[in-house]
Amino acid sequence: MNNLFVKAGDTVVLLTGDDKYRGKKGKVLAVSPKEGKVIVEGINVVKKHVKPRKAGDPSGIIETESAVYASKVQVVCPKCNKPTRVAHKVFEDGSKERICKKCGEVL
Repeated sequence: MNNLFVKAGDTVVLLTGDDKYRGKKGKVLAVSPKEGKVIVEGINVVKKHVKPRKAGDPSGIIETESAVYASKVQVVCPKCNKPTRVAHKVFEDGSKERICKKCGEVL
């Protein structure tokens, strides 16, 4: 999977998973197109046991977000505030924009 419909900074909603995270909204922190995964703020939080690598590094049990598959999230349109699919529109000058399928607004 190389092309993803979601970019870092987008607001997304989780479509699947357990009741703890399903339906929650969050901001995309990082995108990994090679793996087809995204890291979403506040979703899929895991606990990691971390050793300090150098002086001043945090140690102990740290909570951090883990990656989820991009197919399990859907972009939320900032205008209509609904989960939507992403369409692409090519303009006269050759530029390309991502468009909300529901309201037609630029994402």
